[in-house]
Amino acid sequence: MVGNLGWLKGYEALSREAGNVPNTQEAAYSLRHLAELGLLPQSAVNSMLVDSGLYDYHWHMVWADESPTPDEALEQRIGEADGYVIFLHGWLGSHAIWEDLPGILLTKNNRLVCLVADHNGFGGTAFSGDMPIFDLCSPVGAMRATEGWLALLGLRRQLGDPKPKTINFVGHSMGGAMLFFAREEAWRVGEMTRLALAPALLLHDEAHRAFYTTLGLGIGLVGRIKALELVENLVKPSVVETLAGGATQSVKDEHARIYEATPRSITARTFAAMGVIQKHPEPHRWELMKVILGHQDVLVGLIPAIDLLQELDFEVTQMRVVMGTHYFFSVGNESKKWHRQNLAIVLEDILHLHEHALRRQRNG
Repeated sequence: MVGNLGWLKGYEALSREAGNVPNTQEAAYSLRHLAELGLLPQSAVNSMLVDSGLYDYHWHMVWADESPTPDEALEQRIGEADGYVIFLHGWLGSHAIWEDLPGILLTKNNRLVCLVADHNGFGGTAFSGDMPIFDLCSPVGAMRATEGWLALLGLRRQLGDPKPKTINFVGHSMGGAMLFFAREEAWRVGEMTRLALAPALLLHDEAHRAFYTTLGLGIGLVGRIKALELVENLVKPSVVETLAGGATQSVKDEHARIYEATPRSITARTFAAMGVIQKHPEPHRWELMKVILGHQDVLVGLIPAIDLLQELDFEVTQMRVVMGTHYFFSVGNESKKWHRQNLAIVLEDILHLHEHALRRQRNG
């Protein structure tokens, strides 16, 4: 039993279709659209968006379906899932950077449902203004917005429901950094899992903090000084390659597309916010959380990241280092050997965390 899922039939026009992975379906949603249809409370949606500094919040949902479930049966089909996997992209990304990973996951466990978000000013989730304050566009602010979005959807297990149900977060880069700031006290035993892939939490990484901050300031200047546009045209390909080296061409193309579609001031402030972040997670048990780092990641320093995890009291079993780049789970032509194995590891970890969480709920 979950909350009221009547919003499921309010997907955007023409967005429901067969997924790229056989026997899956997908559809696109936005909070504003659902509120306009009366499928979510207008006042609650407005409050969440105002608090987050957002104009809208957009996501795709992917679920297993051998034959398309009729709209009137979607609420029962999705509500009966064993858990929901929330995919959170990194800087200059969108739901599309995950490619077929959510669909492949469903072939391994068709009792899961995937929600693949745009967030933090990118894709369909835009800020309401071009100059959001740093607190709103930082990983902390992005996590608060995502928690507010999920609260509106009513997916969590309701009190008194005997059936276990999980919310499984999977975040990459900035999306991975967000997961360190989830409000653990708001979740019941075994209800939430977190898998952070190459998390850009740079509290012990002065070199990369300086890189993020400086590049953010530079991008911001391009938006105000037209003479710098020529410089930008020279730098942009190297920025995309730095972000998505080793990934597929489609991931690189999506980064380039999002860069062109996003106001430079938003791009600058969200990037710089990762470098100036001051809030420090508190050490605790980090139950049902794992971190994966890439050995050739040029955006997240390996040794500073491990030092930070040690300081935060992570167990050795909660972290691993794989052979690969910042996009160690995207199988590009130059990275097939290692990244294909890493993709299998990521899928295995999501499923393992989910099953472990279900056991924790059953056993109390």
